[in-house]
Amino acid sequence: MNVPIALTVNGKAVTDIVDPRTLLVQWIRDKLQLTGTHVGCDTAQCGACTVHLNGRAVKACSMLAVQAQGSTLTTIEGLSQDGTLHPMQAAFKQCHGLQCGFCTPGMVMSSIQLLKDKPGATEQEIREGLEGNICRCTGYHNIVKSIQLCQSGKVDATATTATAA
Repeated sequence: MNVPIALTVNGKAVTDIVDPRTLLVQWIRDKLQLTGTHVGCDTAQCGACTVHLNGRAVKACSMLAVQAQGSTLTTIEGLSQDGTLHPMQAAFKQCHGLQCGFCTPGMVMSSIQLLKDKPGATEQEIREGLEGNICRCTGYHNIVKSIQLCQSGKVDATATTATAA
C-alpha cells in the first residue's frame, strides 16, 4: 500500500504517493529528477547521497522517503539561488576541490554542515569532519582548501556565478 507524503524540496512544496520501501535517495533522483544527489554505496559509507533535511546533513540512502514527511529538504540543486552559487560551491569551484565530480555534491553538503557545527574548525578537524565522505580521486587536499576558503569568507565573487558547462 502506497503512502502520501508532503514536504518542501528546495523551497517548493512537493506532494507524492510513494511505496513505503522507497529510499529517500531513490525518490529524489527517480521521482523528482534531481540527479545531483548520487548513489555511491547504498550503505551510508561514502556520503555521495548527502542532503540537508531540516537543516542537517543526512545520508539519503539510509532513510526512507516517508521518513521525510513534513520536512524541509535541500539538495545540491537547491543551494544556488538566482544563478549565484552558495559560497561553499563557489569555494570548491575556485580551489578545484573536485576531479571526476561524483563525490562533490555530497562533499559540499557535508562541508556546509561541518562549518555550521564548527565554524572555527582547524585543518585537522576539517579532515576528521569529512570522514563520512569518500573521494577516490583527489586526495582531499583541494577539498580541504575549499572548505578553508569558504570558512575564511574570502571566496572570489566572480566564482559565485553559476554557469552551465
